[in-house]
Amino acid sequence: MGTTPSPRSSRHRRGRALGTYHPAVNETWDRSAPGILCLPSGRLARGRVLSRPLPDGPVPAFGVYLLGRRPPAVPWESCWLKWPDFRLPADKAGVLPVLTEAWQRAVTERVEFGCAGGHGRTGTALACLAILDGVPGTEAVAFVREHYDPHAVETPGQRRYVARWSTQC
Repeated sequence: MGTTPSPRSSRHRRGRALGTYHPAVNETWDRSAPGILCLPSGRLARGRVLSRPLPDGPVPAFGVYLLGRRPPAVPWESCWLKWPDFRLPADKAGVLPVLTEAWQRAVTERVEFGCAGGHGRTGTALACLAILDGVPGTEAVAFVREHYDPHAVETPGQRRYVARWSTQC
């Protein structure tokens, strides 16, 4: 399912390489594992610090990586949203389709979000995912801070982005 992005696109998708592991349907995360956000619908998503080694245990089926430059290749399907540290996504229109796909896939697959520190950009994306799952935009940051990480969504601009993002859905 890999696509070749246009030179101007900040969304880049990588498909699985032949012969790599891909989890079967109905393999989601263990709710008690570190970094797991349980959404009100029961969907699970993992937030991850990309500057640290991959945690032990199962790998994701789909990863959404929020970085200022292209992330290293991974053996699972992934999508890159160009998103500089402490800022907002470079392609704001590209966020909704990627998060919608991740939200839909989280029903039956292991989905993860990651940035260098695992707080600001990852927390912002998880808060937007929570909005897709029915959490009101005014409560999404507090929800993610309570259920994922107390330091999630680091900057005032990221908090405003989440509050305004619900009107885009």
